[in-house]
Amino acid sequence: MVPQRLPRRSFLGLLGAGVGASVLGTSACGTDATSGGGGGTFQVWVLQEESQNVAHQGAVDRFNKNSEVKARIVASPNDGYADKLHVSMGSGNKPDVFYNWGGGSIRTYARDELLVDLTSYFDKDKAWKDSFLPSVLEAGTIDGKYYGVPARGMQPIILFYNKKVFSDHGVRPPGTWTELMAAVDRFKSNGIIPFALAGGDSWTELVWPEYLVDRIGGAEVFNRIAAGEKDAWRDPAITKSIDMIRQLVDRGGFGDSYASVRWDGAGASTLIAQGKAAMHLMGSWEYTNQVTDQPEYAKNDQGFIPFPTVDGGAGDPKAIVGNPTNYFSVSKDSKNVDAAIEFLKQEMSSDAYVDQWLKAGDVPAVTGLESRMDKAADPAFAKVVYDMVNDAPTFQLSWDQAIDRAQAQPMLDALAKVFLGQLDAAGFVKANEDAA
Repeated sequence: MVPQRLPRRSFLGLLGAGVGASVLGTSACGTDATSGGGGGTFQVWVLQEESQNVAHQGAVDRFNKNSEVKARIVASPNDGYADKLHVSMGSGNKPDVFYNWGGGSIRTYARDELLVDLTSYFDKDKAWKDSFLPSVLEAGTIDGKYYGVPARGMQPIILFYNKKVFSDHGVRPPGTWTELMAAVDRFKSNGIIPFALAGGDSWTELVWPEYLVDRIGGAEVFNRIAAGEKDAWRDPAITKSIDMIRQLVDRGGFGDSYASVRWDGAGASTLIAQGKAAMHLMGSWEYTNQVTDQPEYAKNDQGFIPFPTVDGGAGDPKAIVGNPTNYFSVSKDSKNVDAAIEFLKQEMSSDAYVDQWLKAGDVPAVTGLESRMDKAADPAFAKVVYDMVNDAPTFQLSWDQAIDRAQAQPMLDALAKVFLGQLDAAGFVKANEDAA
């Protein structure tokens, strides 16, 4: 089965459109997402998305067969989920287990001691901890403590390229920033847009400073920003990355009309599939979207490589950015913490759960997956994603999810102005400091 087109916002749960009626039949009927768990049941809050809930419901069904305390799915639409969770966590009706994005989506809850610190559970059960890829598990930490268990697949940002366009113009896939800029000049001089970009949605632009800052200064630069350290935005790696982005824009790296291209409608994806653009820096969901929308291109000409290195950069060239995964966290107020933990231990890295995600097109964040790639919707691409994450020393969560919610939109707004030539590096830094 080819997975349905999955927007990045659906994965992050910020702007995704809900499916509508519950996809779980009677499993969540009559259950208000604001009602608390307790007694002989505990709630598992998830998003109302068909591709996710097949795996989630399967996990609940398997757990309930042998447990006196029963798990119950509560599905809510993407749109408004974060706000609903925020209200619930401030009330006496908190969810027992809930789906989240790590980072800024749970930092306040962790620091307010509303979540179960999972560190001791992982320490006591090393086999459980070792069943997850370290870089993804670490991305679920807050202040050095574990608050999230990986719940689904991984979505790193990848540099996609059109193999036919590269071949036709005698260009090799770039391994360094210098090579990338040379490719930009070659493609532009031949009437090809170097990079497709849906600049009408500023989150698509965020992938550029995320990777550049990591390559220039290493993962700690943004880790300090996410931790709220004073003057963290003033790190030289931030300034240099913004200067490099402005240079790329000025060189015509994104063409002339990128600001009017929107993610919805697959405008950027279509440009590279039709050979009008040469490259597209985007999440791994771009691959499955092309399989659905442009199958011939996906089969014959879609190539993918890691983000290039930057000369003199301190970052590890194997480090990646994007969306490590979604997580399940447990509320400290749950009356069934032990049962909730047992559910996560039994199911989140189980063969049945992992196989369901592989069939749906996801690559779960579990170790030892190599021998089971034949279960994936596309084994070859699944292996690329898995190897990339498995080899990564760090996996940086998307910046707009890693920082607090109130700071995310001002950051995106400032970045959009950078791409439009309305803001320089100093202005970008000031805008983010003002929002902090």
